[in-house]
Amino acid sequence: MSQTGAGRAVPDSGADTLLINADLAPVAAEQRTWGTWNFAALWVAMAITIPTYTLASSLVERGWTWLAAMGSVVLGNLIVLFPIALNSHAGTRYGIPFPVLTRASFGVFGANVPALLRAIVACGWFGIQTWIGGWAIYKLLAALWPGIAVLPAVLPAWVGLGTGEFLCFMAFWALNVWVALRGMDSIKFLETWGAPFLLVVAGSLFVWAWVRVGGIGPMLESPAELTGTGAEVRAGIGAVFGAGLTSAVAFWGTMALSIPDFSRFARTQRDQIVGQAIGLPPTMAIFAFIGAAVTSATAVIFGTRIADPIELLSRIGGPVTVVIAMLGLAVATLTTNIAANVVAPANGFSNVAPHRVSFKTGVMITALIGILMFPWRLYNDAAAYIFTWLIGYGALLGPVAGIMIADYFVLRRGVLDLDGLYRRGGPYEYSRGVNWIAMAALLLGVAPNLPGFLAALGVVDGSPLTVGIYNWAWFVGFFLSGGLYLVGMRVLPTSGPAHGEVPHADT
Repeated sequence: MSQTGAGRAVPDSGADTLLINADLAPVAAEQRTWGTWNFAALWVAMAITIPTYTLASSLVERGWTWLAAMGSVVLGNLIVLFPIALNSHAGTRYGIPFPVLTRASFGVFGANVPALLRAIVACGWFGIQTWIGGWAIYKLLAALWPGIAVLPAVLPAWVGLGTGEFLCFMAFWALNVWVALRGMDSIKFLETWGAPFLLVVAGSLFVWAWVRVGGIGPMLESPAELTGTGAEVRAGIGAVFGAGLTSAVAFWGTMALSIPDFSRFARTQRDQIVGQAIGLPPTMAIFAFIGAAVTSATAVIFGTRIADPIELLSRIGGPVTVVIAMLGLAVATLTTNIAANVVAPANGFSNVAPHRVSFKTGVMITALIGILMFPWRLYNDAAAYIFTWLIGYGALLGPVAGIMIADYFVLRRGVLDLDGLYRRGGPYEYSRGVNWIAMAALLLGVAPNLPGFLAALGVVDGSPLTVGIYNWAWFVGFFLSGGLYLVGMRVLPTSGPAHGEVPHADT
């Protein structure tokens, strides 16, 4: 292995310039500095944010009990921890990012498909999170200067944003871009020192609700009528273990794919496994409980359930309270947005044309698409956010996760040809750089969920069968695509490794 100027370990055996740059090359040993606490802090900081809060609070707003809402979130995160840890293994062992890892299963060029699917979803999330952070800043400034709400209009009416809202959104957008362009070390610092502060903010909100209603009992006594009209509500308890569970799994289904982007910086496998295990499920459980319990308490305090914490915090107290709360939410949103929604798409876009698109260029592409997706329109309905957005993209990413894990652990048993991931004509060339078996497995894994997705959008009327399948979209795609991929690779002819054969390990 040779070293680039960026300190990456670059394969020597005929690496193709179309397949490698300094950001996609394996991480050198001296750069693998992330320990257990770094991974734990990463997940604590990513989990404590507004979309996590609303993952449980919006279920309570729709009439679920706090226990059902929290249960679906906790169980979903325990489940998704397994694909996260499994896909992390290759990143830590070989020092490679997510787009490069997918070359083993999809081919050196076919890997662009899962990389771009993940990138597009992340662009949507980047825009949503940036809008949430900008909205928090807007509320903060409005508490200090109410005139921001009546600034002269400068945008066309069809944009749907006032001048003050747009300025706050763009200011927060610029802050996200600035931090992301500084690279992985700044992200590591931000996550490590932001996590303790975020826990204090979340705890303060819970204490406020506790004091206002007079104890934990009244917080959890809000009646649980099933007020929603969707199929997931009519299904009763089945919804908890269907759409609710699937949305909780899909919530981090993005990171279940792109986690090698971070695990490749781990010192050891133990660091990434233990760090993620102590960082993700407990934090999601705590924050889901806070979201569910506080939303339940708002029915007692205000006479209506309030799922949006920004709206809730704007009602709590005077300007000082609002300023402190909104500042905390802005910090929480920034830490999550950079880690979860910038690194992966930046690497994904770079993977398409490594010789032309660097990580920093990928960051700018992600940020610009995030604006063009009009995120303030995407994030206007908490129910749609859970039951259409989360489950919808879970139907796309679940099959990718199934194929990746089946390929790495079952077909190859953890052995990759590192040089082969970066060159044409090697073991991952398949058919002109594309493994059509993986492509077919991906399509067949997505297909059963399409009717239910169209029904969720209101395009067609969904039958109980199609809606039921769609409520389990991530699981259906994961197991169906993974199984079909293994069968195809062992039965059908391919230029890559088949019938259980694996290339020589690169140590």
